[in-house]
Amino acid sequence: MLSVRMVDPYIPRESMNIWLVQGSKGHYRYHWQSHNVKQSGVDDMVLLSKITEDGIVDNLKKRYMDDYIFTYIGPVLISVNPFKQMPYFGEKEVEMYQGAAPYENPPHIYALADTMFRNMIIDGENQCVIISGESGAGKTVAAKYIMGYISRVSGGGPKVQHIKDIILQSNPLLEAFGNAKTVRNNNSSRFGKYFEIQFSPGGEPDGGKISNFLLEKSRVVARNLGERSFHIFYQLIEGASADQKSNLGITDLEYYFYLNQSDSYKVEDINDRKDFQETLHAMNVIGIFAEEQAMVLQIVAGVLHMGNITFKEVGNYAAVESEEFLAFPAFLLGINQERLKEKLTSRKMDSKWGGKSETINVTLNVEQACYTRDALSKALHARLFDYLVDSINKAMEKDHDEYNIGVLDIYGFEIFQKNGFEQFCINFVNEKLQQIFIELTLKAEQWCAGNTNVQYTNKFRCRSVMRLCKGTSAREARLKEEYVQEGIKWTAIDYFNNKIVCDLIENKVNPPGILSILDDVCATMHATGEGADQTLLQKLQMQIGTHEHFNSWNQGFIIHHYAGKVSYNVEGFCERNRDVLFTDLIELMQSSELPFIRALFPESLQAEKKGRPTTAGSKIKKQANDLVGTLMKCTPHYIRCIKPNETKKPRDWEESRVKHQVEYLGLKENIRVRRAGYAYRRVFKKFLQRYAILTKETWPSWRGDEKQGVIFLLRSVNMDPDQYQMGKSKVFIKAPESLFLLEEMRERKYDAYARAIQKAWRKYAARKKYVQMREEASDLLLNKKERRRNSINRNFVGDYIGMEDHPELRQFIGKREKVEFADTVTKYDRRFKSIKRDLVLTPKFVYLIGREKVKEGPAKGQVKEVLKRKMELERILTVSLSTMQDDFFILHEQEYDSLLESVFKTEFISLLSKRYEERMRKKLPLRFSNTLEMKVRKDNWGPWSAGSSRQVQFIQGNGQVAVLKPSSKTLQVSIGPGLPKNSRPTKRNLMQVKQTTRPQMTAYPMRAAPPPPGFHQNGVLKGPQNNSQRPSVNNRTNQRVPHQSAAAGRPALPRPGTQLRDRNARVQNNLDFLKVPEQGAAGNRTGMTRPSEGKAHRQMSSRPPPAGGRPKPQPKPKPQVPQCKALYAYDAQDTDELSFNADDVIEIVKEDPSGWWIGRLRGKQGLFPNNYVAKI
Repeated sequence: MLSVRMVDPYIPRESMNIWLVQGSKGHYRYHWQSHNVKQSGVDDMVLLSKITEDGIVDNLKKRYMDDYIFTYIGPVLISVNPFKQMPYFGEKEVEMYQGAAPYENPPHIYALADTMFRNMIIDGENQCVIISGESGAGKTVAAKYIMGYISRVSGGGPKVQHIKDIILQSNPLLEAFGNAKTVRNNNSSRFGKYFEIQFSPGGEPDGGKISNFLLEKSRVVARNLGERSFHIFYQLIEGASADQKSNLGITDLEYYFYLNQSDSYKVEDINDRKDFQETLHAMNVIGIFAEEQAMVLQIVAGVLHMGNITFKEVGNYAAVESEEFLAFPAFLLGINQERLKEKLTSRKMDSKWGGKSETINVTLNVEQACYTRDALSKALHARLFDYLVDSINKAMEKDHDEYNIGVLDIYGFEIFQKNGFEQFCINFVNEKLQQIFIELTLKAEQWCAGNTNVQYTNKFRCRSVMRLCKGTSAREARLKEEYVQEGIKWTAIDYFNNKIVCDLIENKVNPPGILSILDDVCATMHATGEGADQTLLQKLQMQIGTHEHFNSWNQGFIIHHYAGKVSYNVEGFCERNRDVLFTDLIELMQSSELPFIRALFPESLQAEKKGRPTTAGSKIKKQANDLVGTLMKCTPHYIRCIKPNETKKPRDWEESRVKHQVEYLGLKENIRVRRAGYAYRRVFKKFLQRYAILTKETWPSWRGDEKQGVIFLLRSVNMDPDQYQMGKSKVFIKAPESLFLLEEMRERKYDAYARAIQKAWRKYAARKKYVQMREEASDLLLNKKERRRNSINRNFVGDYIGMEDHPELRQFIGKREKVEFADTVTKYDRRFKSIKRDLVLTPKFVYLIGREKVKEGPAKGQVKEVLKRKMELERILTVSLSTMQDDFFILHEQEYDSLLESVFKTEFISLLSKRYEERMRKKLPLRFSNTLEMKVRKDNWGPWSAGSSRQVQFIQGNGQVAVLKPSSKTLQVSIGPGLPKNSRPTKRNLMQVKQTTRPQMTAYPMRAAPPPPGFHQNGVLKGPQNNSQRPSVNNRTNQRVPHQSAAAGRPALPRPGTQLRDRNARVQNNLDFLKVPEQGAAGNRTGMTRPSEGKAHRQMSSRPPPAGGRPKPQPKPKPQVPQCKALYAYDAQDTDELSFNADDVIEIVKEDPSGWWIGRLRGKQGLFPNNYVAKI
């Protein structure tokens, strides 16, 4: 079907509701319907009657309590964390949302993911989704669902599947090393991740790349009370095998200083033992070898043991308190124990004096020694994390970029009791993301149309929005100027622009931002951070103390973020920002015996250092701006996650917390901007081009003034006048639902055309398929069996019973079994007694279904369907047929054989051969002979009980009807000659267009010519019959009857489709009364002169003789054409056939051995069956 993309991805749902119907594949799909049915709030909050924070919160609560966690604001998806597993993320939902228009189903993250995937393929543009919200709002889970959906719907072979596996398995691996339990979230991402899934032009994932931001490595050594370190430490202790624990020195959780500070070891909904196995499996999938995996775990254990090294003060200097704790970390890291002790308690410093440099060994105090130990532990974990990210990227590496979909999963906005440098950096990145949202939604909504060069897409978004430039005020002025030029009335919406907060943090000069001031302080601080933090606080007060979003207090400062005020404690700010790993520690790790660990520290210590060292603040600032630059190159999509409570329990709703998030996420402003102004505008010409198909007057092009054409089009679809304004060169449409009306009508038009094309193509493909099937079937019998004259060109139907309409038969077939063939056949038993059976073929079995009378019970006397036989295809040995044109065949099975008679034997045997070959990997044996042996089931009584085989003999006879002569163990079948054994079906040009008259007719119906009417009645052949000699009981054998049979009486008209229904034709009533009656007196004009048309009667005496009494010239003799007289009436069953009544004379244009002749009657040329006529 043709794909018609909607311009706007949402539907107004205030007046529409969702209902379920069962699709053709058994799956349920949602559809909209405009009648009032109770539903939970509104799906799209643009349609709220009152736009207030309370109204938004109330709508979200209604939906949340009814387990609807997704809601729209136009293209923006709002997701509320349910804190439980929801039931609508399975295969059924994937199929339901795949390829569906965004308005077609209820709000869902799959709808957004599908829109991204399709837009990437159709538009050829990179896509990204920005998932934002505070910690614990469900951002990481949302990212997983998006990656999972894209993995399911995208195609590909083994290589692509490998990339999909890496994409999915990267989540548990990075979560193990980068996620941790916080007071607000049991699985909080302590790093930022931008995952780019790279695609081929065909939409197959063939590569990927991960960019990670600001791992909170300080969590390795310290954290708040009630929190945990990274999951991997607990996974290793809980899930390691006995050998691993022995080799790595693993013991209880409480033993390790780095883990026992916060007094939190277990998490209610996390199984560390199981997650450890998933982590190992993920490393296998990604391609990390067993040796490297062992080194990864060795470093994790080494970090844990490093934390147990403690120091004591000896003469104002630090010394290792217990040297036995040095052994295990030194062993695991492959370094010398004495060197480790030396580097933890002393440091080399370079001193320059008078142009000379000198190296001095400085002994550290206890505080400095602890800092050095922790710095080494943090560096080991951070570099190990970078190694894992790099391994994932190498496994998905691609030589060139084509298309990609980016998923941004980054830590949410955080407000803790004590907020330090990490929270400051995290909240700064969230400010940057909020700025993107403001620029690309709120601000863009209001100035998008102001740019006359914008190209509108299906997100109510300009493509040019993606290339943000400076000078927003200029854009807004340009927008207002355009409204004035076009004469459009519009009111701007006020909203908070957080750019002022971003500048407060990242400005370089005039005034300098917090990060710049922090870097200046760090550049002048000494080896320790004593006093540096207070210096920072003083400089902040001096340089930005008057800023409206900045305040200071005795231990830190306060920033008024978009999400609220956050107080930061400056303690440790300078030390953590400096983030220096001393050269002594780098030298120590480079001396390791383990190549893996040496590779983690590749620095060149001999290189001359120039300029300031890079600080953590400058790194995160650069990463944040690079991330913004990357996102600006993509078409953005948004998910705003909301955390409903702090208890982490389902169906718990904290009104004030949700309202706070609604406020700082700017949802109210988002809705107001969406509803104000004109979300869509187009120049008249382009508008007419897009919607011209809606009316006959505008299709294919409007003739006349373009503005009048737009007005005519809008009025023809009954759009309310207050929903649009006509400018001087553009039309402005206000509400999205008005645009939806146009798009819905446009889609339906295209859908109708698509269906017409689809119907024509399917018809062509089906004909081609059935012609091929017929030829393949004919090849099975070629040069082996004579063919029936009127069946060789018959089309294949497959199901001649209509199994879908007969549940009483379908009950015997498996639920998922496809019916390949179904027909009512004649079966002969051991005594050659005939009985009707329904023969059904599926890919696995052959069924024979009969009927019996119920002998007892409430249904006594009723006829009931009974499964008589079920044969597995594997148990079929061979199929036997004669070399004559009869319809008999024998199915040879291991237990006993079945003798059957069917007009559609060729089709059945062809399908049986295909299915047999698929299952057995060999061809079905076919045996052709005029003497066939069949094995019968033994009976224990009667004169036939001794026999176990029967014989069917075929002899040459007369006529087209088989004559049967049964004896005790032999059945003799006599039949006349058929078409030669080398006969093949007539080839038909599939591209030939059917016409009413065709000068050269070469195509014939694929079904057999119908039997002459009156030949069968009640399933019994008319005429003398006896037990010893009778025609075949099969009623569909198409036979030519003698002309004398016309005297038997007026035949019944054949009903269309009788070949596909019951074979036992019922007695037709005599239809002679429907004939035109004999002429009465008014119709007898003998001796009367017909008056001239259009003239009054005149007396014969006054009329002169025609042509002066001269005789008429002889008419031109007509060419002699063969003719035939219709014996019976025939109703055409296709457009290229003739209909005629009995006694009509038909001119014969062409005779054909297929049984279908071409003739001409009453000026029309077409096909007709030759056994309905007699030549004159």
